[in-house]
Amino acid sequence: MGSSKKNIEEAQESCYQEWMNLQSQRVPDLKHLLAQRRSNKANTDNDNKLRELLEKIIGDFKKYAGKRADLSHRCSSNYYAPSWNTPLENALLWMGGCRPSSFFRLVYALCGSETEIRVTQYLRDIDGLESSGGMGTSLSDLTAEQLAKINILHVKIIEDEEKMTKKVASLQEDAADIPIATVAYEEEHVGKPNMVVDQALDKQEESMAKLLGEADNLRVETLVKIVEILSPVEAANFLLAGKKLHLSMHEWGTMRDRRRRECIIEGGDKAKGEEEKKQ
Repeated sequence: MGSSKKNIEEAQESCYQEWMNLQSQRVPDLKHLLAQRRSNKANTDNDNKLRELLEKIIGDFKKYAGKRADLSHRCSSNYYAPSWNTPLENALLWMGGCRPSSFFRLVYALCGSETEIRVTQYLRDIDGLESSGGMGTSLSDLTAEQLAKINILHVKIIEDEEKMTKKVASLQEDAADIPIATVAYEEEHVGKPNMVVDQALDKQEESMAKLLGEADNLRVETLVKIVEILSPVEAANFLLAGKKLHLSMHEWGTMRDRRRRECIIEGGDKAKGEEEKKQ
């Protein structure tokens, strides 16, 4: 069983690594087409290429969610605190991934930062609209209608998130219920294998896998609807920012872990040296 579980975890990690590699590949693709769009201004051919790339990226996300669903049926608990993630990433997880509502925070953040850049350019007598390719080319150009649609969608997604959070909370509470709690209390030896407990935990893991699938579907659905509201260029900027944030968070988490380990080693060596001096 241990070997089988390890193989499942390896398959899940391999799926994740493939996804991260694909994210890395899509970044230069998006940058290239956005750069072309800025240099060519309004260009139908370029917009069509952007739409094709957006469809590919959404397709990537759907395929990844499908693979996760297949692998989670065999062992879903790995996705709730993945060993291939850094502690920083795991601390930010919601239902095995990012919160769908965080997509909206990203839109608002980009909207604000790009508006600030436009104001700065204007104050320096630089034509911000011309330098960025005209209206509808950055998230600071969102219309009132677009913002209204995004706000309505945001409220709905938060409600859906809260419903799922209550479901997972209920499942987590079940771990302290019958039969698991009573078996743990009655057993003479702590952690002794028990068929009743295994069956209960298998059932719980199946329920967690189902919830993971629902959460992934909500993530995909949210991404698709946001992209539909935005123009091709706005959507490309949004997806580019999302991918860079995801990749950067992994790297930042890795660097923080490395620094912590180095501090522990240095601190341990220093304490050992002081102890030797006392002797």
